Amino acid sequence: MNFPYCQQKTEQRQYRIKVYVITLILKIKLEFYKLLFIIVNSLKIAGMRNLSKLLVFIGLISVAGCSIGPDWELTGVEGRRPWFHPQPYGTVYIPTGTYHSGQSDQDIFNSYIAPNKQVSIHAMWMDDTEITNNEYRQFVYYVIDSIARFMVGEEPLIKEIETVDESYEVIDYDEYSSTDFKEFEEELVDMYYRPEERYNHKRQIDIRKVWYDYQWVDLKSAASDNYWESDRRNHIKKQKVRIYPDTLCWIRDFAFSYNDPMARVYFYHPKYDDYPVVGVNWHQANAFCDWRTRIMQIHWERQGEPLTEEWRLPTEFEWEYAARGDRDNNMYPWGGPYTRNSKGCFMANFKPNRGNYMDDGGMYPVRADRYFPNDYGLYNMAGNVAEWTINAYAEHTMQFAHDLNPDYRVDATQDKFPDPEDYLTQSRKVIRGGSWKDVAYFIQNGSRSYEYQDTSRSYVGFRCVQTYIGRSALDKL
Repeated sequence: MNFPYCQQKTEQRQYRIKVYVITLILKIKLEFYKLLFIIVNSLKIAGMRNLSKLLVFIGLISVAGCSIGPDWELTGVEGRRPWFHPQPYGTVYIPTGTYHSGQSDQDIFNSYIAPNKQVSIHAMWMDDTEITNNEYRQFVYYVIDSIARFMVGEEPLIKEIETVDESYEVIDYDEYSSTDFKEFEEELVDMYYRPEERYNHKRQIDIRKVWYDYQWVDLKSAASDNYWESDRRNHIKKQKVRIYPDTLCWIRDFAFSYNDPMARVYFYHPKYDDYPVVGVNWHQANAFCDWRTRIMQIHWERQGEPLTEEWRLPTEFEWEYAARGDRDNNMYPWGGPYTRNSKGCFMANFKPNRGNYMDDGGMYPVRADRYFPNDYGLYNMAGNVAEWTINAYAEHTMQFAHDLNPDYRVDATQDKFPDPEDYLTQSRKVIRGGSWKDVAYFIQNGSRSYEYQDTSRSYVGFRCVQTYIGRSALDKL
């Protein structure tokens, strides 16, 4: 939302500040030149005896004049340039706004798991499509290459960083762009399946060894601790996740159903490169977000630019807000209460009729950019594949969640919840949007469902968001 009067007043104030600063700089330069004139006259009088001292004095005055402002005004730290949040590739801007969350249809079963509630959401960048097979494959290849480099353990594959109080090893991509597996065949023999596990003697990477290690900071835990006396080690969490997709979910999800070809080719074959990745559990989706953040931050550090916010899964309220596409109380992302358009064509990939999966044009998932986007430019916010959110699932979340950026998370580990039933309950994570195998109810904007965090499905994928830094992308300053 724009505020013309407030914006005009802000621009007038900024203009006055600019005029004042320019005038001040001109006055400082004038005084500097006066001082320089006095020094030159002194040189003529003093001769060349004190020339070196005077030159040093001139240099100090010059440096001081360039580095500090007037000591009678509060100017802030100098040298900080204006910064605008760059738009990440493949994303759309979701502006700050408010909406009514919850069901847009009658709650026939009186479940009360999605009652209406008005909430406000901060601006963000969101992927315009679900993460695709080929995008996730980039992550898998990066991890495989990283593991191979540390197994070899030699330059130029890795380099050692030494500081005053710490030393560690990092991957050296500046000197060596990719690992040649044939060159280090003996060192990397443990990355492959053992001969007795190989099918038709094919030498393939053992996906059980493709692990991704990362750390994250539990800010909510830190906030509940003593701010000045807390030990940061207590709030730095370490994760180790197997990241290769579960391709056998195509067979496991459907009893007495022949989906073996999808298990064999869906993630591997180039025909499905632009289709949404599935068979990825909640932990794997978070690991992908961390990797995406890491490579992005490395880029900004090399450019000498400020870091942007981290990539993450959206909260379920952010997801619903984006799905509604700047509309309120609309049942589906396209706005209308019907699943067909005026020409009788289905608007999403779901299960429209009993046993007729192809009536909407897709029997399984379709390309991530198929069907019309919503008013924000987001594809397949209804149907195709359901999407992970960052939030834990509770039937009464709407009742206790805040109305400002609502968020409910549970770090569900077996150490925290030793009781199996309690752990199972706490490990539920919200999924939104419905999928290609769901009926129309589940693809509504307000419908909520869940899957367990360590479960992978052939109908669940994800997309990432990045919180926008600033008030609005439309602001000039």
